[in-house]
Amino acid sequence: MMAVAIAVAVVALIVVAATVASRSVQEPNAELSDAQTRVVYGDPNVPTSVLASRELFSGAPTVVIVGPSADARARRAAGETARKLRIPMFVYDDSSIDAIRTEVARLGTRNAVLVGDGTDSLGLAAVTESSAQKAFSAVPSGRRIVVLVATPGDDALATIAAAGAVGADASGGDPRSSASAVEALKADPEAQVLGIGGEFGTDALLSDRVVGARRALELPGGGLTVFPGRRMIALYGSPDSPSLGPLGRQSLPATIARAKRVAAQYDSVSKEKVIPAFEIIVTVASASPGPGNNYTSIIDPAVIKPWVEAAGKAGIYVTLDLQPGRMDFLRQAKMYESLLKLPHVGLALDSEWRLKPNEVHLTQIGSVEAAEVNRTSDWLASVVRDNGLPQKVLILHEFDSDMLANRRAINTAHPELAMVIHADGHGTPPVKMGTWNRLITDLPPNVWMGWKNFYTEDHPTFTPAQTMRVAPAPWFVSYQ
Repeated sequence: MMAVAIAVAVVALIVVAATVASRSVQEPNAELSDAQTRVVYGDPNVPTSVLASRELFSGAPTVVIVGPSADARARRAAGETARKLRIPMFVYDDSSIDAIRTEVARLGTRNAVLVGDGTDSLGLAAVTESSAQKAFSAVPSGRRIVVLVATPGDDALATIAAAGAVGADASGGDPRSSASAVEALKADPEAQVLGIGGEFGTDALLSDRVVGARRALELPGGGLTVFPGRRMIALYGSPDSPSLGPLGRQSLPATIARAKRVAAQYDSVSKEKVIPAFEIIVTVASASPGPGNNYTSIIDPAVIKPWVEAAGKAGIYVTLDLQPGRMDFLRQAKMYESLLKLPHVGLALDSEWRLKPNEVHLTQIGSVEAAEVNRTSDWLASVVRDNGLPQKVLILHEFDSDMLANRRAINTAHPELAMVIHADGHGTPPVKMGTWNRLITDLPPNVWMGWKNFYTEDHPTFTPAQTMRVAPAPWFVSYQ
């Protein structure tokens, strides 16, 4: 008999060695750490499937080995085999074979269900599914565990499932950005959580994000962070105001149907999921001074509320667009706080219509100082934090560089907000691209780009395919 002793200490984790006989593996007492939330680190040459196996299995006389020649279909089929047989699965290439060889030695593996060419490199005897032996899970009986994977693959997810755990894709290391991760965490609020990959950061950071994922309401399309998990396609305008854009040219039910049709045109040209959206002008630039000499017409939130609620039920995101005239953006935003407390509602600052004290619309093009944007974004971020909301879109409209004065001084670091600089230029394609190229020059950090297509002022209007060929591809596209 040969004793193999391996002690791996990761935040008080101890895996007791397996005793391996010549013909079988005896189930040891090795169990998973009871830390409620924990991050497992690796290195670039250790596949996620190996990291998962180290944590979740104490021994495995048989594993599934997938060679480098196997295609995606063969890998998926191999994953189903691993799940059914309750054994680990490893896909290897030249960079990972050493790590896999070390892991099968730890597991006491002698046999393998082999898939694809080159699978004999590990020196394991080929067996059929019918003669494969079940592995020994290190997950204690009755323990419920969700394993979040920063770099998922068929073999990692299959290995996790084979051990009796629930695996979820959390690419990039933030479970709030993944609909599947949020779903898995919410489905079992008491489950232990294991994050595999250094992208998750510290145990404390992952724990905070897990709590946020379990508590927060989700965005249309799932998840808690806006981009890059989705692309939004919006109708722009104001209810019952046909002249302001396509959103107001039909009834509310017809507008919902139209928004979905327009968004669906992007399904074939966007790698990301496409979400329909409304951009509703809620304060409208006015040619007359109006109350307070402010050159803005404020729509009662009660008038907007049915549109916002119907959009939410239909899976449509909403941004509330402000054209404040001589008023402050923050003052107007606070008028719509009750709507902004909803998880599917963001904000748009239309700087073209922000006037200085002696300016009037259509005589001067408005602009906004960075300090005013920052006061507004600070407040909106606090609404998100204080109400346990998912990340919100904050759009900054721009077609001239002077419209966002001192743009580099704008605070774009709020994690609660997805900041979008929205290019509103219209005209011929060369003119639109000229505007675009000016706006993407010297961008502030942490911003996403938006784009507007005009039905009547563009010559011609870009098709969805042409829109997606703009570089960088815009994340929020609106139609006016």
